[in-house]
Amino acid sequence: RAAAIGAMRILVVDDNVDAAQTLGMLLEAEGHAVTIEHSAGAALARAEEERFQVILLDIGLPDMSGHVLAGQLRQLPGCADCALVAVSGYGQEQDRRMSQQAGFAAHLVKPVPPGVLVETIGRVCA
Repeated sequence: RAAAIGAMRILVVDDNVDAAQTLGMLLEAEGHAVTIEHSAGAALARAEEERFQVILLDIGLPDMSGHVLAGQLRQLPGCADCALVAVSGYGQEQDRRMSQQAGFAAHLVKPVPPGVLVETIGRVCA
């Protein structure tokens, strides 16, 4: 299915190791190249070294809010145009609005159904 939009370089950032690996496996099965980090600090360091088309960010990271991290990622030369997707356990309207205001292209609620994940990646990269 990645052929429709092309294989993407995707960074998954989630402190929950199992959740991050699950998202990574789903995306790799779709043909994407996936890198996983488990903290905001590690994600920033990785994004300085590599370019990604999409970054999936857990909002509730222990070392920094995903909303704050989104702003810091946007300051990096290689991240100015990447699509940011919030992944959160919170799905109320105010949560979605906060993500939109922070510059996220989409807000997904955990657990993310595989079909929704694939559709969202295609939509934000179209």
